[in-house]
Amino acid sequence: MLPEYTSTAMLDYAHPANESGMRAALQGLRARFGKTYPLVIDGRRINTPDTFQSSNPANPSECLGNFAKATAEHVKLAVEAADRGFPSWSSIPPDERANVLLRAAGILRRRRHEMSAVMVFEVGKSWPEADGDTAEAIDFLEFYAREMLRYSDRQPITPLPGEHNVYEYVPLGVGAVIPPWNFPCAIAMGMTAAALVTGNTAILKPSSDAPLTAWTIFEIFEEAGVPPGALQFLTGPGGAMGDALVEHPRVRFVAFTGSMPVGIGIYEKAARVQPGQIWLKRMILEMGGKDFTIVDEGADLEAAVNGVYAAAFGFQGQKCSACSRAIVHRSLVGEFQERLAAKVKTMTIGPTETRENYLGPVVSARAEKTILEYMEVGKKEGKLLNGGGKHSGPGHFLQPTVIADVKPDARIAQEEIFGPVLAILPASSFEEEVAIANGTIYGLTGAYYSRDRAKIVEAKRRLFVGNLYINRKCTGALVGIHPFGGFNMSGTDSKAGGRDYLGLFLQGKVTTELVG
Repeated sequence: MLPEYTSTAMLDYAHPANESGMRAALQGLRARFGKTYPLVIDGRRINTPDTFQSSNPANPSECLGNFAKATAEHVKLAVEAADRGFPSWSSIPPDERANVLLRAAGILRRRRHEMSAVMVFEVGKSWPEADGDTAEAIDFLEFYAREMLRYSDRQPITPLPGEHNVYEYVPLGVGAVIPPWNFPCAIAMGMTAAALVTGNTAILKPSSDAPLTAWTIFEIFEEAGVPPGALQFLTGPGGAMGDALVEHPRVRFVAFTGSMPVGIGIYEKAARVQPGQIWLKRMILEMGGKDFTIVDEGADLEAAVNGVYAAAFGFQGQKCSACSRAIVHRSLVGEFQERLAAKVKTMTIGPTETRENYLGPVVSARAEKTILEYMEVGKKEGKLLNGGGKHSGPGHFLQPTVIADVKPDARIAQEEIFGPVLAILPASSFEEEVAIANGTIYGLTGAYYSRDRAKIVEAKRRLFVGNLYINRKCTGALVGIHPFGGFNMSGTDSKAGGRDYLGLFLQGKVTTELVG
C-alpha cells in the first residue's frame, strides 16, 4: 500500500547543507556548459547538422548546451516509433506504470539540486522559485501515480440482472507533449507523466528556451524504466516541425501549455482531420491569463501589499498566474501605492546564480523587447510609479514596473505581458471591483483581500476564474491541493494536479456480457 499523498516541502536555503548542495550543483552544471544534446527516437540518439543554443539569460554569451534541430522527417519517425511502441506500453499493468513514476520521483529527489540549478541558469529562476518548480514536478509524479491506481480500479456502475458490465478506462494512443519554458520542469514533467502513466506513448517537444531542463527530465524517465518506444525527445523551433507534429494523423492528442495565440493555432490545426485520420484529436490546452488581485476597503493592507508584490514579481512576472492587475478600492489606493512602491524599490536585481537576488532576467531577448514595448504603452496609459525600462547588466534584466491610475480597457489591463509589469486600477465599489476583475477574455487566477465575510461569500460566487484565492496571493498552486487551470481563453478547462486530470488522457470503455 502506498502512503497517502503529501505535498513536497520546499527547501530552506538558510540550512547549510541545502545551500552547499545548491552551490555544488551550480558549479557542476557550469563545468558541463557547451555540451551537445541529441534527439532521441526509439531509443536512438540522433545528432543533426543544424543545432541551436540554450543560453544563460543573465549572460547570453554563455552557452549551456547545443541542441539538435528536428525536422518534419524526424517528427514522422518519432510518431511512427511511438505508434509502434503503443501496444506494448499500453498493455503493461497500470500499477507497473505507476511504479515507473514513483521511481522517477525518487530519481528527481536525488537530483533535486541539479534540476533546480539547470533552471537557475537556463531560464533565470531564483533559488526558491527553481526549487518550487522541482518540488512541484516531484508532486506530479507522486500524485499521478496514485491517481492511475484509482482510475484502474473497478469503476462503479449500476448492476443489471442477467448482465455482467464493466466500465474501464483505456489509453488514447500517441500524444504530443508541448510544455512551456516558464515552468520547464514541473509542467513538462507533469504533462509527460500524465500521458505515460495512463498507457499512452508520448513525444516530448520542449520550448527552445528550456531544452536542457527537458533533457534532464527525459534522462530521469529513461532511468526510471520508460522503454524506448514509449517516449521520444524532439528539440527545435516550432514552425514546420511543430505543425507536422500537431497535424500528424497518428497523433491522438496534444497536451500544450503556453501563450494564447500559439494555443489557438494548435487548436485550429488539430481540428482539421487529415487523410488517414480516424479520430477527432483530444486537446488539453493551458493558455495564460490576465490575473487580478482585488484589495477591498477594510482589507489587511500589509498582507495585500505583500501578496501583490510576490505574485506580480516572483520569477519576473513570467507566470500565467502572475498578478498583473491590482484592483484597489479608492479609499486604500493611495496608501497601497505608497507601500508597494517603497517595497519594490528595495528589490535586489541580478543573476539568480547569486542566491540573494530576487529578480532575475527575463527569458530571452525576444521577451525583453516585447515587455519593454508594453512598458512604453503603460507610461501613456497611466502614472509610472516604479521602473519602466531596462536594468543594467549584460543579460535580459528589466526594472520591476508599477503603473497607477490605469483604466480597465487599457492595453496593459487587458493583454498578457508576461513580465514584471503591474497595473493598478482604482475602483469605487465592490460591484466595480468584480466588473473590472471579470472584464478580460481570460479566467485563470485571482485573489480577493477583505475582512467582510458577506463580501467574501459574494466574491467566491461571482469572480469567474479557475483558481480563486481569498486573503492570499494568486500564485503558488500546489498539486492535489489547488488543482490548476482556468476558464475562457485561459484554456480548455483542464485541472492539472486534480482528480479529473488523468481522465483527459483516457477514454471510457464498457463491456457487457450476458450471464446465467
